Amino acid sequence: MDHDSAPPANPPRYKLRLFITGSTPRSTAAIQNMRRICAEHLQGDYDLEVIDVYQHPDATRDYQIVATPTLVKVLPEPLRKIIGDLSDSERVLAGLNLAQEP
Repeated sequence: MDHDSAPPANPPRYKLRLFITGSTPRSTAAIQNMRRICAEHLQGDYDLEVIDVYQHPDATRDYQIVATPTLVKVLPEPLRKIIGDLSDSERVLAGLNLAQEP
């Protein structure tokens, strides 16, 4: 069997939770920015769950959410939090360990 033709290792699947407060402009921007980043950099290898803390206040306890919007990278480990509207793509990619090496 030819080992050179082995399929590439599966990339990790990202489990992301985006905590927002209602449909404020900042929350809407965070959702749009995160969806764009996921589409451009994760090629479908992700699950993005948007959690409105007004509707699910208990959800903030597990991750100690103190500000919104906050993105939590649950998997792959380590767990990371990124606070803000996610408009700084470089910072978000660094937080997801997806930053391109210089």
